[in-house]
Amino acid sequence: MKKPEILSPAGNMERLEYALAYGADAVYIGGRDYSLRAKAGNFTVEDIKKATDTAHAAGRKLYVTMNIFARNTDFKEMAAYIRELAEARVDAVIVADPGVMAVIRDTAPHLRIHVSTQANITNTEAVRFWGNTGAARVVLARELSATEITEIARDSGVETEIFVHGAMCIAYSGRCLMSKFLADRDGNRGDCAHSCRWKYHLVEEKRPGRLHEDEQDDRGVHFFNSKDLSLIRHVPEIVKSGVDSIKIEGRMKSTHYVAAITKIYRQAIDRYCADPDGYEVDPEWLDEIEKVSHRAYSTGFFLGGRGEEVQDYARYEKTHDFVGLVTGYDKKRGLVEVTVRNRLSLDEPIEILGAGSLVKDFMIPEMFDLKRYDSVTVSHAGYRVGVPSPEPWPEFGILRRRVPGAAIDSRDAPLF
Repeated sequence: MKKPEILSPAGNMERLEYALAYGADAVYIGGRDYSLRAKAGNFTVEDIKKATDTAHAAGRKLYVTMNIFARNTDFKEMAAYIRELAEARVDAVIVADPGVMAVIRDTAPHLRIHVSTQANITNTEAVRFWGNTGAARVVLARELSATEITEIARDSGVETEIFVHGAMCIAYSGRCLMSKFLADRDGNRGDCAHSCRWKYHLVEEKRPGRLHEDEQDDRGVHFFNSKDLSLIRHVPEIVKSGVDSIKIEGRMKSTHYVAAITKIYRQAIDRYCADPDGYEVDPEWLDEIEKVSHRAYSTGFFLGGRGEEVQDYARYEKTHDFVGLVTGYDKKRGLVEVTVRNRLSLDEPIEILGAGSLVKDFMIPEMFDLKRYDSVTVSHAGYRVGVPSPEPWPEFGILRRRVPGAAIDSRDAPLF
């Protein structure tokens, strides 16, 4: 049985470190240029070198995206950038444009090339074409079913990768022009304005002033929103398909998201591969995916059909807020250092998520502002506080609190 690689996203160095700590086999990042997530923070060349060293020191891999649809002006400095990636010893470059691929082959022929989902790869012959052109791996289109994925993985002779979790674009394989049309920001060049998430009102041409009433509220109608993909219930089918890598979307998502989602897929893949006959979906995984910010979940096209349930008419939802990171322990003072990311107070229970543990409903007894060592009852984003504890808290621990009014336990609720 082939155990697929777990490939996690990272928009900055902190998220990369958490992805590795929570079980990713490989991490994909974007540089400052040629990447489809211009707003993700992204990595300088020096950052990429550091990220590669960090991943390799942990025995993992690092991939860099260069998946824009390039214009002539993009090629002026491209060869120099590719040489820098090769010198940094990145494990692969992810591309969508044949021209970019050609420059990589000419400049650094030893550099592995993965073809992005933006290339709309939906059949075995297309996979073979890219393989014959020099691709070591292809990321299959999200529009494929499990049956089609299995056939391609079996017959193509090229490594395959699929998305298993995260946001989906309403356009075919992400090739959207909506942002460019409405905001003059080109999603195919990394500057998507997420126009599909805006609020719209539908008016029929011959009935001016009469608003379409289906699925409408005072915020408008979310015609173009897609649900988020989640295949955590379908790990057996994923492994049996024979794909080489499963990918989590989210280079613009939080450290909490990257860590939590990586952890549950790590646990699920390991558990299934160790004991396929005794495998069951852990209800805790279903709880966990509800705690990060997300839209309603869907299996997309994975189970076949036309994907009618992919569209979503609601806002983002979550059951928990990400409030801080465990960043150290002062043994002499007996203080856990917490870097605060959201309001943190003494009067409410929190959870501490660790790579191998989860402490639920823990009340912080006392906290000190680490800049002044004053006792405080509330702290806010950007501050560092110390919390008395006789023992360190989990390394790479994440603090979160339940959103008021959110469901405490969603394990019995259907996902789809």
